[in-house]
Amino acid sequence: MLRLRYRFAAATVLLAAALSSSACAGPSPAPATPSGSPTPASDEEAFRAAEATYRAYVDALNAVDLADPTTFEPVFALLSEDALRQTSDSLNRMRDEGWSVSGLSIVTSTTDTRVSEQGAEIAVCVDVSEVLISDADGSAVETERPDVQGLEVRSVETDRGWKIVEFSSRDDGETC
Repeated sequence: MLRLRYRFAAATVLLAAALSSSACAGPSPAPATPSGSPTPASDEEAFRAAEATYRAYVDALNAVDLADPTTFEPVFALLSEDALRQTSDSLNRMRDEGWSVSGLSIVTSTTDTRVSEQGAEIAVCVDVSEVLISDADGSAVETERPDVQGLEVRSVETDRGWKIVEFSSRDDGETC
């Protein structure tokens, strides 16, 4: 469950808190169609767009009220594919189980990783030390949760703008 392994480094919260599929979640929109892969000449633009998309995602996540599913929409608008499914499942499950979240996630750093046909990848560090997530039993945050979370984030350019398609644990040997 999500006893906060925060794979979402605040996915919320990053919440991408990779929950397994939830029957509570509604159908996910169809995956966004990539509009083309970045070219070497546009790598810098791809990285900047991926970073801007991720920062917008964290801002949208910080504005989520788990009791009001309409606040989920700005988050969903920045996601596609696995990231959208995981986030939708997580937010809907948390809402259905009466969880609450307070505090802000703060992006402390981003590092360009690579650009390929699969999109632009960035490594991010996010301070989640002020984020509190509670369920009926109290805090749902693991006591071992690091204050700063490291993630790899992959984004793609679609016909509807840049979208985050995947979150994963940072495994580049670097720490935040």
